[in-house]
Amino acid sequence: VQLQASGGGLVQAGGSLRLSCAAFGRTSSMYAMGWFRQAPGKAREFVATIRTSDGKGFYADSVKGRFTASRDTAKNTVDLQMNNLSPDDTAVYYCAADRQDPYYVPGYYPQIAQEYDYWGQGTLVTVSS
Repeated sequence: VQLQASGGGLVQAGGSLRLSCAAFGRTSSMYAMGWFRQAPGKAREFVATIRTSDGKGFYADSVKGRFTASRDTAKNTVDLQMNNLSPDDTAVYYCAADRQDPYYVPGYYPQIAQEYDYWGQGTLVTVSS
């Protein structure tokens, strides 16, 4: 599986951006598609994930209510709509795909980077104040 993220750029605080992750390969076997971000000097952190089976999403508290993940099964893409952006959202954003681990229970949302098996190259989002 190969992932390609796009849509990053420079935006003013309060603005919006839409990131897209194109997936290539046996994506039908993926359990979830996630978004992570890494700001300069900080660890990579979970942003959002969406289960491929039912399209339901789960979000980090820091983005809940502002970011929305969605999937387009026909195009094999997963998008991240980001609204009301703040300078704290400045980071490189990565999309990732998770095959599923044996310990997952029904309804599980993978939020740990190590749970994901495939990663895209990242796209830079810069929010100016």
